[in-house]
Amino acid sequence: MASASATTSPDVSAPSRLTARFRALAAEGRKALVCYVTAGHPDPASSVQLLRGLAAAGADVIEIGVPFSDPMADGPVIQHSSQVALDHGITLARTLDIVKEAAVDVPVVLFSYLNPILAGGQDVLRRARECGVDGVLATDLPVGADPEREAWFGASGLDFVRLVAPTTPAPRMAEIARHGGGFVYLISRLGVTGERDSLPDDLPDTVQRLRSATSLPICIGFGISTPEHAKAAAALGDGVVVGSALVRAAGRSIEDAIALTRSLRAALDER
Repeated sequence: MASASATTSPDVSAPSRLTARFRALAAEGRKALVCYVTAGHPDPASSVQLLRGLAAAGADVIEIGVPFSDPMADGPVIQHSSQVALDHGITLARTLDIVKEAAVDVPVVLFSYLNPILAGGQDVLRRARECGVDGVLATDLPVGADPEREAWFGASGLDFVRLVAPTTPAPRMAEIARHGGGFVYLISRLGVTGERDSLPDDLPDTVQRLRSATSLPICIGFGISTPEHAKAAAALGDGVVVGSALVRAAGRSIEDAIALTRSLRAALDER
């Protein structure tokens, strides 16, 4: 593992695309729609079409998941999509190819477990940036677990998006946010990813605690599957993350996933 000093430092003279997008949304009084899809699902060619379709349908940020053989934090829908993608031979390198080919005009966050990123080599974050990735989220790298690797992410020129759980104490929330960028991904409930019937009753209190701990935008995910969920959650935070519902829709057809994105966008923009 090379030291962080061996990695080119990010350009701090201008805001990142993620920061610029959230600032523009705030200025317009709008909330962010963050759409998660798995790279290579339902197949590699459709994956490129899907990314472009999500951007055209109103996604503000796209999280592209790197398929992994042991996705512990994911529920059955995303687990299945990951296996489908692996069966198509999708690796981290091919994920970056998909991002490059899609060339969407919205920020892209690479969403991955740590192992595929480390397997990509010391220059993988530079290559990701060159392919059009704006941020990275490593699901299994908590703050303080490995300072050297965290410094490597921090010096990459990519926004290092951090996860915060609802049980996180306020001081820990502040520590996590200090070591992150772009936005904070607030997990709305404990457990794995997946669609739910309702939002947690304690979500407003959780958002308030996080809001007092950071000035970064807060996007709420895990369990948001309908336009009604999205609108309710967005009223509390700065945006929402929708994953399993979109992945399930993409498994039916790309058109279904794009239609769901349009309906989510419309719900967030309702006055």
